[in-house]
Amino acid sequence: MVRRYRKRSRKKYLGSRSCGAGNIKHRRGKGSRGGVGYGGGKNKWTYIVKYEPDHFGRHGFVPPKSSRLKDINLWEINNMVEGGKLKKDSSGRFIVELMGYKVLGSGKLNSPVSIKATSFSKSAVDKIKSFGGDAKVE
Repeated sequence: MVRRYRKRSRKKYLGSRSCGAGNIKHRRGKGSRGGVGYGGGKNKWTYIVKYEPDHFGRHGFVPPKSSRLKDINLWEINNMVEGGKLKKDSSGRFIVELMGYKVLGSGKLNSPVSIKATSFSKSAVDKIKSFGGDAKVE
């Protein structure tokens, strides 16, 4: 909306060339702001230090990374067997070594498999043994 009157203080700047801004080059454009937000914090140092003393540094607690095991299902192991990515041992079983994995019982096996893993679910052990395979915890 348009003002219908001017501020009275304008009169004191008549003929002063810079209108209280100091040097003429100041107040020229956006370049004199020193950045957006906290950009140019060098210019806004007193504000940051006075009103936001916690602005710098690390704060709070970050929990350590989880040591949770990765999961793998029986159907994924079966896909590896059918894809020909696994070797057989002397007894004719396929050998799978999965350190850092927990074997879950979702899916079926189509051939006997000897699996070494960090842990197994109960249903996975039942399915592996029912098909003539081994489940070794290491």
